Amino acid sequence: MPVLNRAELSRTGVIFVALLLAVCMTGTGAREFRAADTQTEDYPTVQALRYMGALIAERSGGRHEIKVFHSRQLGEEKETIEQTRVGAIDLNRTNVALIGNFVPAMNVLAMPFLFRSFEHMQKVLDGPVGSEILDSFEPYGFVGLAFYDSGARSIYNGVRPVKSIADLKGLRIRVQQSELMSQMIRSLGAEPVEMPYGQVLTGLANHLVDGAENNWPSFVTTDHFKHAGHYTLTEHTMSPEVLVISLKAWRSLSPDDQTIFREAAQRSSRFMREKWRDLEEQSQRKAEEAGVTIVRDIDRKPFEDAMVPIYAKAARDPAAAALIERIRKVE
Repeated sequence: MPVLNRAELSRTGVIFVALLLAVCMTGTGAREFRAADTQTEDYPTVQALRYMGALIAERSGGRHEIKVFHSRQLGEEKETIEQTRVGAIDLNRTNVALIGNFVPAMNVLAMPFLFRSFEHMQKVLDGPVGSEILDSFEPYGFVGLAFYDSGARSIYNGVRPVKSIADLKGLRIRVQQSELMSQMIRSLGAEPVEMPYGQVLTGLANHLVDGAENNWPSFVTTDHFKHAGHYTLTEHTMSPEVLVISLKAWRSLSPDDQTIFREAAQRSSRFMREKWRDLEEQSQRKAEEAGVTIVRDIDRKPFEDAMVPIYAKAARDPAAAALIERIRKVE
């Protein structure tokens, strides 16, 4: 064994301490982030969250991981949003209509008949308006990371085909736990029933509600089509999904890690869109094969005209009115 002099021992000690500090700093802030999603394990949003987690694990050298809790394992959306706001849940994929109870700009994106087409919606969300909306979350306890697609929501029921606005009269239609959605159904002449997503199948099967409103994949993957055989392409909202991280979790990240999370979220959004298009086509085909009556050609004008009071109410808020105008001007 070589004998080290005092100077060499000193240098060796300094190197050892430096290496020890480097190891400790590398491990600083490493953690597992909990992500909530109410959809099933194979749903595009859940797959996108897992894809995002893989990207983050790779880019952070394994320091950060995301554990995805799907199928309402952490509760219904309304509950998980509140838990995310206080930092009990780190990441959350939710519909804009529900988080609109906390973030005002989200109510605008949930407005009925706001977007002219999917292409119009994506131009809005992928452009300056979408970026500004995501940036508006922080005062409410969240950081907006990315938008996911959610298709168009349409009305379905088990009583009769809805070919006109008159056919909705008296029907009990389940809506999300959102005042805006209740106002919309009420304006169409039906009776809104606010109900958690996980209870809708039971509600339809036991005739607690006559119908509901949602996109093709949600209509089929939840087996709603087995109890509501009439689907009308009202396409009344094209409100997207939004991925948020709690402000508490966000502030625990270094600036470099925040960049990793934001970029991974944006990439997961593009990944999700591809998965979504495939599932939407499969779901519509499955509904048709099951004998669901699909009403495609309706006069949308009476439906849109019924929304005038909702837009008049929104216009009382200058910020909401300005945002609606900016969205409509996007070509």
